[in-house]
Amino acid sequence: MQSVLIVVFDGLQPSQVTPELMPNLAERTAGGVIFANHHPVYPTVTRANAASMVTGVTPGSHGIAANTMVFRDFDRARVTPVLEPQLAQIAQQGIPVLLSPTLADILGQQGLEYIAIGVGTSGNAYVHNPRADVSGGATIHPEFTLPYGLQEDIASRFGPWPAAALPNIPRLAHAVRILTEYILPERQPAVALLWSSEPDRAQHEAGVGSDLSNTALAEADQEFGRLMRWLDESGRAAETDVMVVSDHGYSTIGEVVRVEDLVREAGFPPEGETGGVAVAANGGSVLFYTHEGDPDTAGKLAAWLMQQPWCGALTASEGVQDIPGVLPASLVGGGGLRGPDLAISFRWDSSVNEAGYPGRAYSSGASPGLGQHGSMSKHELRNTLFAWGPSFKKGVTQAVPSGNVDLAPTTLRLLGLPVAPGMQGRVLEEALINGPDQADVEWSRELRSAERNLESGVYRQRISLSRVGNTTYVDQGSGSYGQR
Repeated sequence: MQSVLIVVFDGLQPSQVTPELMPNLAERTAGGVIFANHHPVYPTVTRANAASMVTGVTPGSHGIAANTMVFRDFDRARVTPVLEPQLAQIAQQGIPVLLSPTLADILGQQGLEYIAIGVGTSGNAYVHNPRADVSGGATIHPEFTLPYGLQEDIASRFGPWPAAALPNIPRLAHAVRILTEYILPERQPAVALLWSSEPDRAQHEAGVGSDLSNTALAEADQEFGRLMRWLDESGRAAETDVMVVSDHGYSTIGEVVRVEDLVREAGFPPEGETGGVAVAANGGSVLFYTHEGDPDTAGKLAAWLMQQPWCGALTASEGVQDIPGVLPASLVGGGGLRGPDLAISFRWDSSVNEAGYPGRAYSSGASPGLGQHGSMSKHELRNTLFAWGPSFKKGVTQAVPSGNVDLAPTTLRLLGLPVAPGMQGRVLEEALINGPDQADVEWSRELRSAERNLESGVYRQRISLSRVGNTTYVDQGSGSYGQR
């Protein structure tokens, strides 16, 4: 039976896949397809990208705007972390966690299963299959399972999960054991996904290219090699298409900005009050929700943000987007029912850190020198995708733009199923054995800009996009306030 295996290395950058750091992955990629122009969705944070991977749509459509956000259809005034307990509360109120169907939903209608096992955050795991009790399949995580009744069965068979560690390899090894002893041989799902929390945890803790990060890469690669050997030795490799992807790229923190404190000092009260603003910090980006979606408050806030030295690209959702100098959130896949009124990407540059990795940016938290993501930096908007197996070309590097939003439609095509209506991603046809040559795939670039004169200067921003057919990828976005 043809099947698909997706392996996610959280925060992995293309430049880190080398024979020195990740010999097992580097060896496998040489025989398949390397996607050299791959993109996450914006904001470049995990939960938004995990949801896009399984729905084939951007955050404005699936409704997970970032790692922390306001669910206005649940609690209009509260900034909510996108984690399992909070998402479960939303589901218990009869509110859909995701606003678009997932791979698990689609496969369940065909009598097939999607099973995800991951050791990252609980919110990341939850969004893979929020309706597992209805759609079938499963999510397995150290803190919970979906459906919830599966947790006791997993614990009785495999024992307790190891404690979280840095690097988080003991948990990853436990996940690989469950995957190779239970999920793949017994459940035989049409699609299985393994999510490694490394190198993301190590890079947040010690920085990109740090000794801890390099150790995490090497040890995660060893577990990946163990999984690949199981595929080979079990005879499953011949009928399994493998895709290895990351959720986002990375930057190094240059300076930390406590945005909510500054917003309050500027005279904007909390969201529950007239003229108030809720502030959802997400590393390299910040989302702003005005009281009752008030356009006047949004306009005043936008003018203040534009004059801050840390403000980069600035976008607005549909209800408040007629603000001079602001670009529409829909341009970068935002907006929608749960989109913030305003979102900023912090300013960034391409200076290198101590380990030689380019990309430095402001951040809403942590400390200078550590790793971060969330912004429209071109270094965060480039991530990894490699693929091999019976359906893919061999020894090819693709320059055509691709993105995390393409995983779901491509997975359906690999299984011989139609792409679901409404998916905004595309099938990566040029990577498939009978697909077109990449030279025959038409694609284009687009630059959108805006500016606004304010008091003693002018705010200017630019967002670069790539388009293949009806699918749009964000290449980078920047903005700054300066003299006229």
